[in-house]
Amino acid sequence: MRAASPLLATPVFHRRETRLTSFDVVGIGQNATDTLLLLPKFPAYAGKVPFESEILSPGGQVASAMVTCAKLGLRVKYVGTVGDDERARIQLESLRGSGINLDDVLVRSNCPNQTAYILIDQSTGERTVLWQRSDCLKLRPEEITPEKITCARLLHIDGSDTLAVARAAQIARHNGIPVTLDIDTTYHGFEQVLPNVDYLIASSEFPVQWTNERDPMKALEMIQTEYGMRVAAMTLGAHGALARVGGRFLYSPAYIVNCVDTTGAGDVFHGAVCYAVLQGMPIGEMLEFANAMAAVNCTALGARGRIATVEQARALMGRAERRSHRDYEFAAKP
Repeated sequence: MRAASPLLATPVFHRRETRLTSFDVVGIGQNATDTLLLLPKFPAYAGKVPFESEILSPGGQVASAMVTCAKLGLRVKYVGTVGDDERARIQLESLRGSGINLDDVLVRSNCPNQTAYILIDQSTGERTVLWQRSDCLKLRPEEITPEKITCARLLHIDGSDTLAVARAAQIARHNGIPVTLDIDTTYHGFEQVLPNVDYLIASSEFPVQWTNERDPMKALEMIQTEYGMRVAAMTLGAHGALARVGGRFLYSPAYIVNCVDTTGAGDVFHGAVCYAVLQGMPIGEMLEFANAMAAVNCTALGARGRIATVEQARALMGRAERRSHRDYEFAAKP
């Protein structure tokens, strides 16, 4: 890996005042309880294929990122909503068992928890997700109070419940707390959130959808220029991740593993980014580490199938082959 230049170092945040924090990271966003359906191969359109097994597994963007943070040794708080059904119970047990603080999780009565049916093609490990989230799970902005944010050193959010996460990001910015964002599609009113984001880690589809610019790298640059986030990045699935910082692109190829299931790889990637920011890793190292964490998780079933320790991730970084993409490599050349 190229040595990181000073421009690629992790930014230092100056708080308005010295604060005692109870947590390293607070996450606000989605949780879900997944039903995994293992298929020998994905059927053709309108086709039919028997599934081999059915597995109930907790997941969700921010919830799984927070489990990753906890596995990496951070003090973690999760803020969100759950229903009052069996799937909610499974989710809460998983979060609680990971040592995550749930004091500000709101239980909605007579409301089903967010659910997903995930079809896993066992011939490739790729998954297709069918999901549902009831309106009764919506987190309202008035339910986000400053103390829920200022108790931590970093805030991680996703794209759901736009008004609530906009308020959370605004509180964080006012208090000098860095904000990381996991976003995979456009949400109405999300222009209220982006100005208060420091680390944008989007899907490769989001920049194109948001800007209507067909070139995702140009689109990512446009978003960073308009909203001023310090790091604008996108995950590239089997090809790794690309970030723009200090006016240039930095590319990190994916690690090659025996892929069993890609479910949750992005969520684990985002949790690893939160850890890297708090550890002060240079951006290049951050991408390498997050790629490794995501790769290890792909070697087992489920959104939280095999969340690595720091030592396990670094071991993979030292031995695994990489899968690179020529266009992204070219874009990142100095």
